[in-house]
Amino acid sequence: MSRTPHNPWLELGSGPLIAPSLLACDFARLGEQVDAVTAAGGDAIHIDVMDGHLVDNLSVGPPVVASLRKYTDTVLDVHIMVTNPAYYVERFIETGADSVTFHIEAVDRPVELADRLHEAGRGAGVVLRPATPADAIAQAAAAVDMVLVMTVEPGFGGQHFMQDMLPKIEAVRAMLRDDQRLQVDGGINEETAARCAAAGADVFVTGNYVFAGSDMSGAIGRLRRAVGG
Repeated sequence: MSRTPHNPWLELGSGPLIAPSLLACDFARLGEQVDAVTAAGGDAIHIDVMDGHLVDNLSVGPPVVASLRKYTDTVLDVHIMVTNPAYYVERFIETGADSVTFHIEAVDRPVELADRLHEAGRGAGVVLRPATPADAIAQAAAAVDMVLVMTVEPGFGGQHFMQDMLPKIEAVRAMLRDDQRLQVDGGINEETAARCAAAGADVFVTGNYVFAGSDMSGAIGRLRRAVGG
């Protein structure tokens, strides 16, 4: 399917959003899983891209995102965990990704990278690892559409939520305008999502909580109720 470039974080409305993470899906049934989680109420599909350098794991790359773009109109929210974000931003613009979120730890000029995504009609986000303080994004915060606070160490799914990230979520929220999104990713279920929402988060990436069970609609519904959606 073809799409006109756009910024999804300005178009998806002002309420809380649920973004199921494909890292937890059954890749042998990728299209079917995308259809199922979209039908179950997912607002966006979160895609984790890992190069084995910035984080100790490998995952999908541009060809998979390009195939998904042809398959679905659902918003593709791409989180790049790579050591050369400037190169991969261009590759994911080419794939038709709707938004690309890059790590503040991997860039020298985050504002320029956000500007490039906006020039291409894409959403731009910046990510903080757990050990990175909130003030690391002070100069970039105004230039992006979304900040992602990792609530586990990035690289692997199925980890436990880090409660000590809640003060960081509050600190980041204080830096953002009302029209900017604050995403959380890692160990998100109805209990931890509610805590993150209270701290200021409004986009919730969830993997195993949705994909590991037999009732995706029920899981997403519980999450949405927990965060006041």
